Amino acid sequence: MKCKKCNNGVLINDLCNDHFIEYFENIVKKTIKEYNLIEKDDKIIVATSGGKDSITILYLLNKFYNNVEALCIDEGIKGYRSKTLLTLKQFCKEYNIKLNVYSYKKEFGHSLDYFMDLISKYNKIKKLNIKPCTICGIFRRYMINKYSTGFDKSATGHNLDDESQAILMNLLKNQIPILARFGPLTGISNENLFVPRIKPLYFLSEKEILTYSYLKKFDLFYTECPYVPQAFRAEVRDNLNEISKSKTNEIKLNIVNNFLEISKKLKSKYKDTIQINYCTICNIATNKKICNKCELIEKINMVKKECKL
Repeated sequence: MKCKKCNNGVLINDLCNDHFIEYFENIVKKTIKEYNLIEKDDKIIVATSGGKDSITILYLLNKFYNNVEALCIDEGIKGYRSKTLLTLKQFCKEYNIKLNVYSYKKEFGHSLDYFMDLISKYNKIKKLNIKPCTICGIFRRYMINKYSTGFDKSATGHNLDDESQAILMNLLKNQIPILARFGPLTGISNENLFVPRIKPLYFLSEKEILTYSYLKKFDLFYTECPYVPQAFRAEVRDNLNEISKSKTNEIKLNIVNNFLEISKKLKSKYKDTIQINYCTICNIATNKKICNKCELIEKINMVKKECKL
């Protein structure tokens, strides 16, 4: 089978190696332009893990723009984060990208593994429904916001699979106000309080990103985070992949494109319902009296006290 643009053999999407790379990079450029994600002189921080998605967007933004740095949050996941961090350090050295690394242990006193061991012990006494992805999501968001200060944009490697899963998850949980924040440029209002977060890989699938990273010969660590199977997202992902397998990207693209059709109305509806306060404990902007990070720390401290640790 021949590439639809030349006589070379097909690799993926009816394209040869070179034309697929061109297609992939053009999709990223188009997304950035269409959604006004980046201005010419923006200072960009890329939240990176060392995985294929974040490495790919770090590579591309560093290729397209002049002022790009990487940010890695070390959660302290034994046998996983140290390996991805090593991969990331080697990549940043090769491409002369400044890497900023911050850890849960330094920020919160302990690693994610410690927190999960603690909650596991507590669950033998009383049931506390806190999953690792909940802790990770709250702490990571806080740290990314904190250490993105001074930059114009904060980029992540979220892709088509991630976004279609997240849309379904929030629909299934009836969390429409949260859904209103989604899109290639996240948030609803008061963007000046946080560095705007952007997702230039929004319309590219996991398979396409994997193919691109393979063709570019990125040295990556491909093992999934050991906590992922415990998450609701894993169940949604597996079911969505099952119903999508004969349709390539069609179903996932339909999900995000239909969402984007109504996203402006969602943002408009919920914009005026959001009242920005400042956390009474740490003083960061939040829509509650106490921010999610401080609420979580209070729960962890309660668990430590009851477990006599």
